Amino acid sequence: MTANANEAVIRRWVDDMWNANDRGVCDELIAERFTEHAHAPFADSEPGEGDGPDMVRTSMDWLLAQFPDLRMTVVDLVSAGDTVAARVRSDGTNLGRLNGFLPPSGKRFSAEQTHWFRLADGKIAEHWATRDDLTTMLQL
Repeated sequence: MTANANEAVIRRWVDDMWNANDRGVCDELIAERFTEHAHAPFADSEPGEGDGPDMVRTSMDWLLAQFPDLRMTVVDLVSAGDTVAARVRSDGTNLGRLNGFLPPSGKRFSAEQTHWFRLADGKIAEHWATRDDLTTMLQL
């Protein structure tokens, strides 16, 4: 795929999957064999390889339970070959149990992350993320 086609997949990852909260689009965007390299804060399992669409839907359920109004904005996209890097700003309100155990604060956060993706056959096959969790936690 071309760099523009790969970038379009990542824009759909933000707009259609996360912002529109469309779990069905996971089947279109995420490869069946998918590797998650990003560690979720306070997760009880390590990231790794698995059934991509189901893994991503589980991540969506976990994050959107905490921040049901989560909104992501692509700030920058850079691509080379099968790799796309995105700088993303996330905004949301903590209305669900934070990381599964802290009571909701009702406070808003705004923080940036970088997401790296490797695409294969037009789908996301691997994902890495570097988040500014400290800024997020201080706001909450």
